[in-house]
Amino acid sequence: MIRDLHVPAALVGASALAGYLGWSGSALALPVSAAFPFLWSLSASRRTAAAVSAAYFLAASRGLPQGVAAFYQSDILPGLGLWLVASLGFIFVHASLWTGKVGWARPIRYVLAMVITAMPPFGILGWAHPITAAGILFPGWGWIGLFLMAAGLAVLTTRYRPAAAIAFGGLWLSSAACWTSTNLDRDWQGVDLQFGNSLGRDVSLARYHALVATILAQRYAGTSVVVLPESALGFWTPTTERWWIDQLKGTGTSLVAGAAVVTGTGYDNVLVHVTPAGGEVVYRERMPVPGSMWQPWSQFTGGAGGARAQFFANPTIDMDGRRVAPLICYEQLLVWPILQSMLFDPDVIVAVGNGWWTAGTSIIAIQRASVEAWARLFDKHLVMSFNT
Repeated sequence: MIRDLHVPAALVGASALAGYLGWSGSALALPVSAAFPFLWSLSASRRTAAAVSAAYFLAASRGLPQGVAAFYQSDILPGLGLWLVASLGFIFVHASLWTGKVGWARPIRYVLAMVITAMPPFGILGWAHPITAAGILFPGWGWIGLFLMAAGLAVLTTRYRPAAAIAFGGLWLSSAACWTSTNLDRDWQGVDLQFGNSLGRDVSLARYHALVATILAQRYAGTSVVVLPESALGFWTPTTERWWIDQLKGTGTSLVAGAAVVTGTGYDNVLVHVTPAGGEVVYRERMPVPGSMWQPWSQFTGGAGGARAQFFANPTIDMDGRRVAPLICYEQLLVWPILQSMLFDPDVIVAVGNGWWTAGTSIIAIQRASVEAWARLFDKHLVMSFNT
């Protein structure tokens, strides 16, 4: 009886530790998340599998309650509620697909769980996916590395798990020993800002002049494209476009920056590309943050004001002679947006975010680690720009 209580508790505790350490914000720590399928497969009942899944997801997404409280300037309770609700999809999928049968049933079901939690609709909340560690264990292997990672995770649910664990451990040590800096694009430069929650809200002329001064002060010699964070330019209008065109004349530099475009039912969260010759919207976010930005229920309640989700639209864009895979903020935590973009073999990944509300959490660090892992897996140049 004591063992019956201690074993599930140990599995839940180990799963929480795997989520906490794997998603600590260090790219090299991501392979720790591979312990989850192993622990899930050791569950002796569906109830234990659900508890193991909950422990992993809640530990991995632990920064959400504090972040939500900061975003809405409220107490911690709404954040705790959203944190728990967000975990339900992950828990439901893994609890439903758990089986006590041995043989091929268990790995096949885990593969199904991996696919379901990576793709919409469940993939809309598909954070902390262990497949992300593929970029650390199989850097440069691309789609083959992704397949091998998925196969290894599935093997971890079988009696051959020691072999898979040893293989993953060896690859992890090799990756850590050969670790090098991220593959940066020499002609593109991301500029981080520290404008807090005023970015995108303060659209005064003084703010725009401050942005120009920041660009000129931080731009490296030879940089042809400067990237600014999500929401950096506020609402994108013809007046805003003309002002930025004038500022870029004679600089030899173009600008990629986040902005918002008002629509009839709300707005689009976008990236704009501005050159001395003109400006245009080049990307509309595929998956805005559910709840705070994307509010699909508003069409049934008569409300308006939320960001539109473009889902599988514009996975890549062509700019300055390069094919670009753009990721705005929340998209960096998911699996399907980056994999969709990689189908088109881009030259560079551009990741931007406005994370002022994440102060005191590891959310931005996790976003950076996730994008870095994907860039390493597919051997792509990476440009990042965040506001804090």
